[in-house]
Amino acid sequence: MKLSLHFSLPLIAGMALTACETTSEQTRISEAQPAATVFLVRHAEKTMEKNDPALTTQGRQRADLLADTLQDAGITRIYSSDYIRTRDTAAPLAKHLGLTVKLYDAGNLDAIAETLKMEGGRTLVVGHSNTTPQLVELLGGEGGEPIVEATEYNRLYIVTRSKNGEVGTTLLQFGD
Repeated sequence: MKLSLHFSLPLIAGMALTACETTSEQTRISEAQPAATVFLVRHAEKTMEKNDPALTTQGRQRADLLADTLQDAGITRIYSSDYIRTRDTAAPLAKHLGLTVKLYDAGNLDAIAETLKMEGGRTLVVGHSNTTPQLVELLGGEGGEPIVEATEYNRLYIVTRSKNGEVGTTLLQFGD
């Protein structure tokens, strides 16, 4: 099932931000951490190569679909782990938006989580089946069930944090 999210993603993220409540602890946290919306995906389908595989034809199509899906989401930063499959998943959106993909260390998720919290704004992060749900949780969201390594490439998390520190998670699917 293909799901077109061009017009609904900014609306969904905005609604999630406005639906949050304030507490004194959250207000204190928010002074250091601006509002943020982080879109997180696993890389698209990869080849069977052993070392640093590239994307398959289907994977390149999924990367294009991701770009189509998120092109109007207001993303101003894109992060990718330093692997061909993740960089190539991020590349079509980065090209469309005129952004440079920033690399992060997939072995140090605490560092990228802190960076994302401090930057705020709207960001895409491309990771892996074993890092994406964990990064969602480090951002205060709900990672859900583990991603099925062999077959699941269509999960799109949207983690929103309001200015008062409330965090919400929306889980969508894009493509087949």
